Amino acid sequence: MDITPESSIFAVLAIGFVIGLYHAVEADHLAAVSAIVSEKKNVFVSTLVGGLWGVGHTISLFVVGLLAIFLKLQISETVEAKLEAVVGGMLVLLGLNALRKLFTADKVHVHEHVHSGSKHAHLHIHEEAKEERSHHGLSAKSVLVGMVHGLAGSAGLMLIVVPSIDSPYLAMGYILIFGIGSVAGMMLMSLLMSVPMAFTANRFEVLNKGIRVAAGVFSLIWGAMLINEKLIQP
Repeated sequence: MDITPESSIFAVLAIGFVIGLYHAVEADHLAAVSAIVSEKKNVFVSTLVGGLWGVGHTISLFVVGLLAIFLKLQISETVEAKLEAVVGGMLVLLGLNALRKLFTADKVHVHEHVHSGSKHAHLHIHEEAKEERSHHGLSAKSVLVGMVHGLAGSAGLMLIVVPSIDSPYLAMGYILIFGIGSVAGMMLMSLLMSVPMAFTANRFEVLNKGIRVAAGVFSLIWGAMLINEKLIQP
C-alpha cells in the first residue's frame, strides 16, 4: 500500500487526537477538574466542565503554537517550571475551595416572625445554592483552569512533535486536533467522575460528602506536591 501525502496528513492528525485524549487524563488535569466537578450534582453540567476546561486548554495551546511556529519563540525550562508551580497553586486553591463549599454548604439561621402581635423565632436552613442559578462562574472558572494548564505543561509536550512537522499549517492543524482530543478526553473523564456524584447526591449523603472530600484533598495534595517539586526542591 502506497503512502500518499493525504494519508500522511491523516496519520499526523490522528496521532494528535490520540495524544490529546491521553494528555487529558494526566493527574494534575484530573485533580483540577475533579475539584470542580465535585461541586456539581448534574451529569450534564459536570461533563460541560470538562469540555470548557478543554476549550481553555486549546486556546493556550493555539497561542503558544502560533508563537513557536511562526515567531520561533520558545518557553524556557525555567519559565515552564514556574508555570507548573502556578498550576500547583491553582490546584491548592481549587481543593481548598471545594472543601470550603462542602463544609459551609448548609447554614442555619434564626428568623423572627410576628404572629398576632407576638414574636416567634424559627430555625431556617439555607441549603447549598442550586448550581443551575448561574453558569457564568462555571464557564469562566473551567476555561481559566484549562488555559493555565495549557500554558504550563502542554508547551513542552507539543514542541516535541510540532518541530518535526514541515508544514506550519499542518503543525497548527495538529495542535487543533490535539486540543479537540483533550476536550473529548476530559469530557469523558468528567462524565465518569460525575456519575458517582450524581448517584449519591440525594441518596447517600455521607458517601457523597466522602467523595467530595476525596476530590478536594486530591487537588490540594497534588498541588502542594507540584509546588514542592518545581519551586522548593533544588
